[in-house]
Amino acid sequence: QVQLVESGGGLVQAGDSLRLSCAASGRTVSNYAMGWFRQAPGKEREFVAAISRSGATISYADSVKGRFTISRDNAKSTVDLQMNSLKPEDTAVYYCACGSSVSLTQDSYQYWGRGTQVTVSS
Repeated sequence: QVQLVESGGGLVQAGDSLRLSCAASGRTVSNYAMGWFRQAPGKEREFVAAISRSGATISYADSVKGRFTISRDNAKSTVDLQMNSLKPEDTAVYYCACGSSVSLTQDSYQYWGRGTQVTVSS
């Protein structure tokens, strides 16, 4: 089993930046692709970004492309999400997940963190 813990969430204003971090434990995180999802109140959980085991393949949702950057450090067993130019519509609980390969669907990921709240005021 893999345990994932997100951190770095908080309350910011529109246009600000925030960096989320996901720390993994339990087994070698380098064996998994990593993804970030988010869920706003009253909405379904949606894909944000994902990165392959080596970091060679990266995918972003159209809504965050050009503003968010996903990265990983397998030596530290961490995956980060740098969020720039934040908008009120980015407000959501952000979840870190790991799976066998890069995918845009939730069911492709085996393990999930508990989430961290990101709130962007206008």
